[in-house]
Amino acid sequence: MAAVDSFQLLYREISRSCSPYFETLALVGALYTASRAVILLRNCCTLVRVHFLPRMIPTRKKLSQRFGDWAVVYGASEPVAKAYAEELSRHGISIIFVTQDHTSVRDTAASLSQSYGVETVVVLADFSLDQSASKTIKEAMMGKDIGFLVNCVESLSSPRSLIEMPEQGLLDVVNKNVAVATLMARLVLPGMLERTRGAVINISSGACCKPLPGRVTLTASTGYLDHLSRALHLEYSGKGIFVQSLTPFQIAASEHQPSSSSTASSSPGWFVPKPDVYARHAISTLGVCNRTTGYWPHTLQYGLMKCIPEWIWVLGSRVLFSSS
Repeated sequence: MAAVDSFQLLYREISRSCSPYFETLALVGALYTASRAVILLRNCCTLVRVHFLPRMIPTRKKLSQRFGDWAVVYGASEPVAKAYAEELSRHGISIIFVTQDHTSVRDTAASLSQSYGVETVVVLADFSLDQSASKTIKEAMMGKDIGFLVNCVESLSSPRSLIEMPEQGLLDVVNKNVAVATLMARLVLPGMLERTRGAVINISSGACCKPLPGRVTLTASTGYLDHLSRALHLEYSGKGIFVQSLTPFQIAASEHQPSSSSTASSSPGWFVPKPDVYARHAISTLGVCNRTTGYWPHTLQYGLMKCIPEWIWVLGSRVLFSSS
């Protein structure tokens, strides 16, 4: 009985002496919980403001009045870029396609002209010939109210490590996704600055969020395009130019084109939208948010990915990659 009384007495003494520490820990826990709740509420408000309000309460001004009558689209061989160009055409925007392969966009250009009554121009530009490609693009833009530039990264057909890629193929991918995308911004920005309006949309990939096995060049080039967009927006947003970085995750392949994109899937679904569905959602965020996935289920995916520690992501990627 004495032992029990001694234990209870000891427990009361320890509790009394540690009471201030318990109260401090409880206060810290409450502050942390409150901060996480505020962050969650802020993220929910941002989700509604960026993805839902613009579609529920669209602006009265037409895109052509806000930015311009013409759009320059580079990388239209990708299904998502074609869908974005079609969505611009649906809003009455004429399109200049800049491509190295005439056959990849010729039918698209003819279809847009016939369906929406807009003008379309296809510019063949070989960017391996120094500044001659720039001259051709400048001539095509001359006298036109260029309000949009759409850059879209070229994805890889299949996962390959860096050493498996041929040297020339590696140089071509880096040139198209990094150098040419930057050059296109350099070509259209002077005219936009002169008119104090315009929009630059860089469509990269959610691969820029976390590293992926077999996607070294894609992860690096999309990361570059994302940071380029943020830097350009910081520099030119005060001069009437809106620069947006779109980082979509998986997008279904179009019906008439097999999936060649690393972010493309053959079966559409809620988290894997069709290119036209994604384009409609993405274009509604134009002028609202300068850095977004463009599609609200993808924004949920992005939020979940941010919660995963880097070491867990790397470990899981290695396990999945080795099993496949």
